Amino acid sequence: AWVHGDPRKVIYPTDSYGQFCGQKDTLNENKTILFYFNILKCASPAVLINLQCPTTQLCVSKCPDRFATYIDVQASYRYRPDQWNYFRQFCKPGFNNPRKSVAQVLRDEDCPSMIIPSRPFLKRCFPDFSTKNGVLTVANQTTFKDGRGKTRNVTDLREAANGINNVLDARSVGMKIFEDYAISWYWILIGLFIAMMLSLLFLVLLRFTAGVLFWIFIFGVIGIIGYGIWHCYWEYDHLKGIPGSDLTVYDIGFQTDFKVYLQLRQTWLAFMIILCGVEVIIILMLIFLRNRIRIAIALLKEGSRAIGYIMSTLFYPIITFLLIAICISYWAVTAVFLATSGEPVYKVMANQTLCKYANLTCDPETFNTTNVTKLCPGAQCTFAFYGGESLYHKYIFIFQLANAFVFLWLVNFAIALGQCTLAGAFASYYWAYRKPADIPLWPLFSSFGRAIRYHTGSLAFGALILAIVQLIRVILEYLDHKLKGTQNSFTRFLLCCLKCCFWCLEKFLKFINRNAYIMIAIYGKNFCTSAKEAFFLLMRNVVRVAVLDKVTDFLLFLGKILVAGGVGVLAFFFFTQRIPVFAQEVPMLNFYWVPLLTVIIGSYLVAHGFFSVYAMCVDTLFLCFCEDLERNDGSTAKPYFMSASLHRILGKKKLSPKKA
Repeated sequence: AWVHGDPRKVIYPTDSYGQFCGQKDTLNENKTILFYFNILKCASPAVLINLQCPTTQLCVSKCPDRFATYIDVQASYRYRPDQWNYFRQFCKPGFNNPRKSVAQVLRDEDCPSMIIPSRPFLKRCFPDFSTKNGVLTVANQTTFKDGRGKTRNVTDLREAANGINNVLDARSVGMKIFEDYAISWYWILIGLFIAMMLSLLFLVLLRFTAGVLFWIFIFGVIGIIGYGIWHCYWEYDHLKGIPGSDLTVYDIGFQTDFKVYLQLRQTWLAFMIILCGVEVIIILMLIFLRNRIRIAIALLKEGSRAIGYIMSTLFYPIITFLLIAICISYWAVTAVFLATSGEPVYKVMANQTLCKYANLTCDPETFNTTNVTKLCPGAQCTFAFYGGESLYHKYIFIFQLANAFVFLWLVNFAIALGQCTLAGAFASYYWAYRKPADIPLWPLFSSFGRAIRYHTGSLAFGALILAIVQLIRVILEYLDHKLKGTQNSFTRFLLCCLKCCFWCLEKFLKFINRNAYIMIAIYGKNFCTSAKEAFFLLMRNVVRVAVLDKVTDFLLFLGKILVAGGVGVLAFFFFTQRIPVFAQEVPMLNFYWVPLLTVIIGSYLVAHGFFSVYAMCVDTLFLCFCEDLERNDGSTAKPYFMSASLHRILGKKKLSPKKA
């Protein structure tokens, strides 16, 4: 890619001679815009952007600002030379022969048959469309001369106009959004800083409120379901004796109006039975899983305490973010170089539709010596697109896949490095017998050094397995997109099954990898051994895993909603000038929702960054806790390393004596 690629093909438009518009130190240095001789041949904006419009394309310094035809300009060039001088800047370079017949000029495409008012967009001249009283116009005109003896309506450009105007409107909105960001960026940063402080405060308070929040939620659910049962019974009893209420669902059949079913006693009886079943299941789960729920809550509190001792871990996601940003930049730049590594391809462009050489490849240096110009008068060898027929160009798609695979591998490695580093830091907290006295100095930095020095291969291997599965998913999505129009139901069914299976496999591998990295951080064994030990350890504690996972997910989701919602409400009142104290400080915005949505989404991402560290902490402490239970028995020779609260939950009245 670096040898063959040329990003200028993306930055600069290319004219019919394969020259870049606006490139420095060339004849086109001051001609930065691409002009199309006959825009009517380029109705689709996608055709224009792909540089495959079947008309001559020239680099110009500015787009036309008036209607004019070559016939009219040539007829008046003697007494209106200013019009000729203006028009010929859109002709081929060096052409200045108004005496040449119109038919020959149009045949050889020395000049366009017409010019219409245009404006530059994507460094290309597009018609300057506007709507007047609901009518599509160009420079307030609804018709124009095409320079070939016909009067055309601007609706002939409607297909191009619709897409272009939509994009131009989007560009106008984009400029306003950019202005809003420019004058409100510091208030957005203040909002994100508040989100960071709230996230930190929530993690600290989890040490004291985790149990309270969880039990309030559980009893709230039980109470709501209980009210639902009572309401169903009340409706069931209230409908007693009402004509038609004793009919069954089978009697009335299928009805589009759902309210009909609510008039039946049988419907409310079914609702009541279902809610009673759910209520009984929840209560039985609380009774039989109460000890495991208490362990999960104790581990959550312990995670908050561990982060309190190793505060630097909260800012490690910044390193992961920077590493992933580097990976994305490398992938994007390499992809651009690969995409622009084709050679200029020239094709025969003929005015005659019956020319057998039309659209065939040609060589501009030898084209005039061939018979094509004789057999097809007016034919030209013009630039079409970038490509090639060499072995390298045939396999560019494979190289793009390889580049995507490297990208996935590097991103997964950066994530694995972060997980292993955090796991090592939190494991050093758990296995410290006297907390915090026995916690090593700089635990996060030490864990990062161990991961880089000793575990790079294991992390890369785990990332490789995950990247392979993700690449297969990307290929399946590509095939699904290509085959979307097919009528083969078996093919669609097979693709759907494969996508589902590989999605499940990716989720499973992420779960296994995460716990394998924890075991690597604790014991330093290789990936396969660590993954096997972590999997069987979790299977031996599968109920605890399920309970802890759901309790953690609920509390962290609640935290994200509280942080994003709280900061979002505060930002809404601020940007809508509903806080009198700051009313004079609010910037004048085009759209107040621009900074508001940015603050809300940014707050959620900030909270997610903090809480991802907390989730890793809880997972690490849980694996350490399970290992502690299996390896130790609480005796003097094998004392537990868990906290006093976990001792009490397990039935221990007091801690075992300390090691000698």
